Amino acid sequence: MRIKVQNLALSALVLASSSMAWAAEKDPYLWLEEVDGERAIEWVKQQNSQTRARLAESDLYQSLYSDALAALNAEDRLPEISQKGDWLYENHHSKANPRGLYRRIRAGEFDRGSEKWETVLDIDALSRAEGEKWVLKGMTCEDEAHTRCLVALSEGGGDAVELREFNARDKKFIKDGFFSPMAKQAAVWVDADRLLVATAGASEGATSSGYARTAKLWQRGESLDKARTVLEVPQESVWVSPISVGTGDSRAILLSEGLDFWHQRTFVYRDGKAQPLQLPESAVIEGALGEDLVVKLNRDWKADGKTWPLGSLVLVSLDSLLGEKAEVSALVTPTESEVVDSAAVTGAGVLVTMLDDVKGRAYFYRRGKDGFTRTPIEVPDNGQLSIAAYDEESGDTYLSWQNFVTPPTLYRYRPAAGKLTRIMVQSPTFDGSKFKIEQYFAESRDGTRVPYFVVMPKDIELDADNPTHIFSYGGFRNALLPSYSGSYEPLNGAYGKLWLERGGVYVLANIRGGGEYGPAWHAAALRENRVKSFEDFAAVAEDLIARRITRPQRLSIEGRSNGGLLVGASMTRRPDLFNAVICGVPLLDMKRYHKLLAGASWMGEYGNPDTDDWEFIKEYSPYQNLEADTEYPSVFFFTSTRDDRVHPGHARKMAARLKEMGQSVEYFENLEGGHKGSATNEQLAHRVALMFAHLWASLEPKEKPQS
Repeated sequence: MRIKVQNLALSALVLASSSMAWAAEKDPYLWLEEVDGERAIEWVKQQNSQTRARLAESDLYQSLYSDALAALNAEDRLPEISQKGDWLYENHHSKANPRGLYRRIRAGEFDRGSEKWETVLDIDALSRAEGEKWVLKGMTCEDEAHTRCLVALSEGGGDAVELREFNARDKKFIKDGFFSPMAKQAAVWVDADRLLVATAGASEGATSSGYARTAKLWQRGESLDKARTVLEVPQESVWVSPISVGTGDSRAILLSEGLDFWHQRTFVYRDGKAQPLQLPESAVIEGALGEDLVVKLNRDWKADGKTWPLGSLVLVSLDSLLGEKAEVSALVTPTESEVVDSAAVTGAGVLVTMLDDVKGRAYFYRRGKDGFTRTPIEVPDNGQLSIAAYDEESGDTYLSWQNFVTPPTLYRYRPAAGKLTRIMVQSPTFDGSKFKIEQYFAESRDGTRVPYFVVMPKDIELDADNPTHIFSYGGFRNALLPSYSGSYEPLNGAYGKLWLERGGVYVLANIRGGGEYGPAWHAAALRENRVKSFEDFAAVAEDLIARRITRPQRLSIEGRSNGGLLVGASMTRRPDLFNAVICGVPLLDMKRYHKLLAGASWMGEYGNPDTDDWEFIKEYSPYQNLEADTEYPSVFFFTSTRDDRVHPGHARKMAARLKEMGQSVEYFENLEGGHKGSATNEQLAHRVALMFAHLWASLEPKEKPQS
């Protein structure tokens, strides 16, 4: 049932006056871009209150919330681990610790099923003691004993972090240790008493994208302002960032200067200087194997007497990149259907996960006298395989496998023995046996075959009356894979309880712009070709309708961030095709996106609206393409006040504009949470319950179509 603005006459008067402003290319809602502006925050509180009254004060919401929170707080959820030496670390969230207990356990004990975790840092206790809503963003250590570590803490979950030196053995912050105040920043250890740090909070300021533009060598005991500059990049560059690759004597420290989101200049830090490497600007360094870098190619590269194809993993001698002739050898070459997904580069070899028509495969590559041998790792088929953690020396790797109806299973692969062992199986949070998974291919406008997955009841009736929800992303080379959460958001099967078990059909669309078929699949929807993503998405919807799985009145869509742009553009381009929309932390005003927070860093993806690029951007920019005489699908927007990546003004302005037009709009803005949109499981359960309450209200059954 659509919820419509009651006073349509008043809305028409307001709409007529604002249309004149729009004709003059003025934006009447610029004031909503003032993130913490008094008027803007009052508007946010009013919208949140209205949404709560309409959606959260019902038995349906309470049931959805209970199911979501139970799934998110499941005691046997697989831990999200990282490995540091012999230790596995996890930030464990629970009802007692909603912000997390950062804890650790020896890898061998974990493998034997021990639950004797050792608390390293209580984030809830720290938040209470300091009066801040801290969110842990990670910890890196310089020594094997973990006495010299850097902890990154964010206020409310944003990308900006505070860096503090921490002794993980004694569980204490180090008095007078390294400390860098809140900023978008990154640092690596050079040795026990020196850091290479790049921060946007230093006196040199930030790039136009809001990231660090200066990398400094910071000596223990000196102030950051006095640290020696190693590399400074122009303000129009996107960032400068340090990374560490390799282990032991072969460890190298690199610096990346982002020219745009997809191109970078790479430097090696040696003898106190940043020395440029002769790498393609589109290449991505995955790690170091001995004296060689493991590099993923995103374009063809002519080097060492031959052409190395895009999508390949190659080895390149680091020293040769300081000269004029790169020494290159092949590691992995993709096929038409199988492409590289991720790689764990270790002292023992390289574990590579692959996507074969969007289904996971894994191989271990070990170097011998005659080159590399490839060992297949026998994991289950038809699911998502991901690298959870690995030992940088031995190559022992934890792998997680899951699909839409099977909860995650954690395996450990030991390359020395060639053995894969199941370590832990998570309990289901919904009954997956009732559902089947099918992969179909839709034909896009230009003839491209676009894969998508459908999760549906085994006894489904193809009567065009099944409530169906499509999730997609289609950008930034990110691949959407079969997941027990349904999407990339860690919902732990909550969507199964909130959607599938209540009669819904769930769809994951692998449209162009993502990385499902490697770099070329992404490049096909860049800049002036962005509409290819939207055409692919519409083709999936039309294919679902042609298969009589659903119809427009029973069809909803969801996207976050770039996916928010996708669903925003889709609802304005094809309002006839969908009946409900979930639009999360979105980009929507593509005329101003590059002026807001990190937006300038994405011009390599979308183009620059201050140039002739606006001619193709304006054709789909959702905020500029709203039309007064059109009925749009009912839409639920969500964002976060503390999102310092995608500005909350996008969602605010679009919601205000649609409400002014008399459209059906729900809006929810969490006051913390960063780009994730939530900082605790309770916050996430609340937002997810609101979303599905909106969908079920919007897709309420109407009359059945004629057969």
